[in-house]
Amino acid sequence: MSDGGPGPLLAQPLRPPSPGRAAALVGLFVLGALVGVAGALVQAAWFPGGLLLALAGAAGAFLGGSYATRSRGGAVAPAVGWLVAVVLLTTTRAEGDFLFGAGVGSYLFLLGGMVLAVICATVGAGRQPGGGSARLGK
Repeated sequence: MSDGGPGPLLAQPLRPPSPGRAAALVGLFVLGALVGVAGALVQAAWFPGGLLLALAGAAGAFLGGSYATRSRGGAVAPAVGWLVAVVLLTTTRAEGDFLFGAGVGSYLFLLGGMVLAVICATVGAGRQPGGGSARLGK
């Protein structure tokens, strides 16, 4: 039984992002990559403080992006940038150089950052219907 008005927010078709939102998401992607590179350098420097600082920076970028854009995409964009940067830093080069050592801190940084990305994308600001904040059904 439809009254002819617009349906629920989640039932509406997806539209391409506006140019401003696309630029914000690209900027968040670059920010996530920079946080990943900085975290890779810091996490091994002052164990365990550097690891906690690197993970806090990653969580701040993920959750801050979510709140800045008021969408889950704002958390996903820096998370993807972080993941791309960290994965590229873990690959060995032809010269045999690599940035990550095979230590506990490196694995905690990799796995902890991925867990934080999922948590921030889940908990972050998602689509909420408009209206008051009153509880319904009381």
